[in-house]
Amino acid sequence: MNGKLKIHWSCRQMPVLSIIKKRFAKEKPLQGITLGACLHVTSETANLMIALKAGGAKLALCASNPLSTQDDVAASLNRDFQIPTFAIHGEDNKTYYKHLQQVLGFKPNITMDDGGDLINQLHKSKIDPKFIGSTEETTTGVIRLKAMAKAGALRVAVIAVNDSDTKHFFDNRYGTGQSTIDGILRATNILLAGSTFVVCGYGWCGRGIATRARGMGADVIICEVDPVRALEAVMDGYRVMTIGQAAKIGDIFVTATGDKEVISFKHIKLMKDGAILGNAGHFNVEIDVVNLNRFNKRQIRPNLVEYKLGNKKIYLLGEGRLVNLACAEGHPASVMDMSFANQALAAEFLVKNKGKLANKVYILPKKLDQLVARLKLESMAIKIDKLTKEQEKYLSSWQEGT
Repeated sequence: MNGKLKIHWSCRQMPVLSIIKKRFAKEKPLQGITLGACLHVTSETANLMIALKAGGAKLALCASNPLSTQDDVAASLNRDFQIPTFAIHGEDNKTYYKHLQQVLGFKPNITMDDGGDLINQLHKSKIDPKFIGSTEETTTGVIRLKAMAKAGALRVAVIAVNDSDTKHFFDNRYGTGQSTIDGILRATNILLAGSTFVVCGYGWCGRGIATRARGMGADVIICEVDPVRALEAVMDGYRVMTIGQAAKIGDIFVTATGDKEVISFKHIKLMKDGAILGNAGHFNVEIDVVNLNRFNKRQIRPNLVEYKLGNKKIYLLGEGRLVNLACAEGHPASVMDMSFANQALAAEFLVKNKGKLANKVYILPKKLDQLVARLKLESMAIKIDKLTKEQEKYLSSWQEGT
């Protein structure tokens, strides 16, 4: 396919980012900044890179997942937009880390991450005094960075883009929900209606997946470790049980937790013949693929591998990597519009606050969150009400009955 055409098609569905790009082109807020990014190399990401370049940034991009790269998009970024891009679909582990180092070789002032791998590599060497800060796209990455901050190991300021409401409420829930189902169907072409569909994790991603699976007629089971989230799932109308219980009855299993061995080999041994396993978490550690790979396997379809465990067969999607990107194209552009608008604004925020931020994890100011939401509504030709001065005064009053 033509990568440039794919980039233009996505751009049509990213009006908020386009508005920011237009302003960036005029104001050049990133002039003199070198920005290194480790993101999924897709047509949506390409539009973010183009917006950042319009703002004056010098860029270098690598992939945050070996199976998410769209080679035609990577080629177009290099050829048509002169944005150095180091990413090959299916690259091995050695190449993956080589590409991270190539991006760091540009000596970026700002890094932009999806999962925390780039900032992790940055911390393995001396950090340049000119380094300003980093941004993080995912729940998993933010968890890692907050753990680093708590341990006193974080040596740079980080903006947790994932924690913006206009990111996780929409990207994680609607984007992950739709694209995960898309990946499962592309890889298997199975009918979800009437199946027993197990979702491990009831965060925003898990909620989105569960909602879409139920909407297609599946009987959805939720597995959780957090009692509040488990209770929410119950009151949202789902069956809730342990993974050990669900393993015996599930047809399709999807992990969305950010933790390791959520589905262990002990659980896999309990599953029935024909069970399908997929992962929607960032890293390929949520399913015990290592032990699965000890058994005879064969490729059934692209991104679908069959394992023979005694008298039964178990099926794994996309090598246990992000199923929505390994087996499909990731989130729709219209939802990434808001996520990447936040990324662009986060880069600008870091530049504006250079030297003022401590080595900790920050969230973008609420007014920027509100701006992204307002621009999105305007692009959809939707108007909302405003409080009157009297209403504002009433809400801020503490006196009873006033």
